[in-house]
Amino acid sequence: MISESRCPVAEGELAVRIGGEGPMLLLIPGGTGGADSLRALVKQLQTDHTVVTYDRRGHFASTDTTTGPVPVSLQADDALAVLDHVGAGPIPVFGTSAGAQIGLDLVARHPDRVSVLVAHEPPAVQLMPDATGWLEAANDQIRLARSGDLMGAVTRFADGIAGAALPDLPNLRLPNEADWLRLFDRELAEFFDYLPDLRALRRASTEIVPVAGEASRGRYHYQPAKILALELGLPFVEVPGAHLAPQRNAPKFAAALRELLASAQA
Repeated sequence: MISESRCPVAEGELAVRIGGEGPMLLLIPGGTGGADSLRALVKQLQTDHTVVTYDRRGHFASTDTTTGPVPVSLQADDALAVLDHVGAGPIPVFGTSAGAQIGLDLVARHPDRVSVLVAHEPPAVQLMPDATGWLEAANDQIRLARSGDLMGAVTRFADGIAGAALPDLPNLRLPNEADWLRLFDRELAEFFDYLPDLRALRRASTEIVPVAGEASRGRYHYQPAKILALELGLPFVEVPGAHLAPQRNAPKFAAALRELLASAQA
């Protein structure tokens, strides 16, 4: 049984879902910010966790009256508001992709609210020695989207992600166009520009677990988790699948996530 509620945040409102039985776990979505993107993973985890998910501000059923870039710090404030809304904390948090960046900022500023953070393939390219190239690639995608070629931007975006290539079909229709446009126009540069606060993360009481998919090796989104683990003096863990494993390989991914949470909390 899934219950839905509305969580007020600064200049907006978030659509929150909670369901399952057992200890509470917050999932922060990446990509276009929809809780539905983690639906398969939620279904797996609800057998032994009370799972909390939400649509990020301005995406799908959530609202946002701000204008201009949406900083990672504001997204992390939203995650904190969700924890307050459901009366949780400290609890484990799982963030994937952009959601992992949000989780890292949440822990850096509010470590007392998160017991364990599993950060799955955060696009923290600023940690990489070739950061400039990846930032330029992201800016090229943003320019394409703003010029009206949203499909071209999405195609380039997907080409860089292991396991996310779009089918080669004529007249392919892009679902959720407004959410994709928001990602490129207001969020992507913020996520790619964000450099995790390593000093704060080293001091945090939170157990931080940087992870990447074994099938993501050689892709830009694999390396930051590995570098993050090295910078924080923590083990780096490979998990099943590629970047979209939480959506496309949910049973195996959920099993690995359970194991990581149990080990970190032991």
